[in-house]
Amino acid sequence: MRIVVCGAGYAGVTLAKRLERALSDAEIVLVDRDPYHLIQHELHRVIRRPDLAEVIRLPLDSLFERVTVREDVVEAVDRAERVIRCADGEIAYDYAAVCLGAETNYYDLPGVEEHSIPLKRLEDAHRIRERVVDGSRVVVGGAGLSGVQVAGELAALDSGPLITLLERFEAVAPNFPANFQAAVREELETRGVEVRTGATVKRASERAVETDDGEIPYDTFVWTGGIRGPSALGGERPAVRSDLRLDSRTFAVGDAARVVDDDGEAVPASAQAAIREARVVAKHLAALAGGNADGFAPRPERFAFDSPGWLVSVGDGAVAQVGPTVLQGRSALALKASVGAGYLSSIGAVRNAVDLLNEELGASD
Repeated sequence: MRIVVCGAGYAGVTLAKRLERALSDAEIVLVDRDPYHLIQHELHRVIRRPDLAEVIRLPLDSLFERVTVREDVVEAVDRAERVIRCADGEIAYDYAAVCLGAETNYYDLPGVEEHSIPLKRLEDAHRIRERVVDGSRVVVGGAGLSGVQVAGELAALDSGPLITLLERFEAVAPNFPANFQAAVREELETRGVEVRTGATVKRASERAVETDDGEIPYDTFVWTGGIRGPSALGGERPAVRSDLRLDSRTFAVGDAARVVDDDGEAVPASAQAAIREARVVAKHLAALAGGNADGFAPRPERFAFDSPGWLVSVGDGAVAQVGPTVLQGRSALALKASVGAGYLSSIGAVRNAVDLLNEELGASD
């Protein structure tokens, strides 16, 4: 039996690790365009501390013993033929999981893709760092968690850039509780970030972003304003229910899909959701591969999302929500660092976990 995992983000690596432990006889193939796993939720840190790239970039070969890692670009998933079509050939599968994550959505806004820098890859973080010089003006489009973290990191640079954060909704972190939103905005404004909510980006030129309220000049424009599905799925994020299936042989896990959980609730695109979804799919695939003595297919595992809380870093500070309680300052930063280190430890990158703790907590001293 061959199981192909497309994508080596949080969902793909977690799934492949679990399958490797559970299935000694199955062939497990992990396909990604890069030979490494990137700790995406720490990518913004590389803007200010480029050396951190070596902590958050984990060679895939170092994470697995029996998983076959293939460096290739997934171009299409042919579910009818049960074939993954890649730039360098095809891979037939018995079961597959699409864990390709999401791509940046520019919503066809004139000039936005042409003139902005996203934050999806290490190269993006390095480009942003190179562009931001003493006293430069930076506009960040989109105040979701990614945009908040980028703005906070930029505000902490020694070059002292002037940061404007734009959000079309009436609050930063718009899909989160009001007390979390208020704490995030306070952290941003304390660090000198100009926050403009209710500001819809209409277009961008080489030197300015146009909103409903007029133009905002910039030297660097960073866009974190939304996500769309991976190119291999035609840019769409297919809807899947709590069994996370596209069909009887193909699963979609993480940000690549729009997931509705077992309680009928839409699941947010986040690292914690992707990891937990991957655990559910791994358990079900292990059952499918093991067969069933009575001849019936095993009952599908169901995913229910009940978040323990949310975390976001803002420069050398952080905001954490645990249940109804919102934390700021050192305690929030320590919690965020421990969660990131815990994930690294769970995939076997213990040395990187220690380095990340030292970097996160040391930076705030």
